[in-house]
Amino acid sequence: MEGEGRRPRRSFRGQRERGPKPVKEGDVIEVDIVEKSRRGDGVAKVEGFIVFVPGAEPGQRVKVQIEKVGGTYAIAKIVQ
Repeated sequence: MEGEGRRPRRSFRGQRERGPKPVKEGDVIEVDIVEKSRRGDGVAKVEGFIVFVPGAEPGQRVKVQIEKVGGTYAIAKIVQ
């Protein structure tokens, strides 16, 4: 039969559509840390885009510099 054996496409809840990212390497921005990742990094969101901030704690507002931008996330360092 036609289509038999094909896996359906999976969609991930909350996954951001591909396209221009709201941050780029070198950007300096102020973010609110909203949670802590499984690895212990602070997590901020910029227009729904995840930014990991090592050393930051939930509840903090920090100035960060974007160091790396991946497909669905960025990594930043605190610059204050």
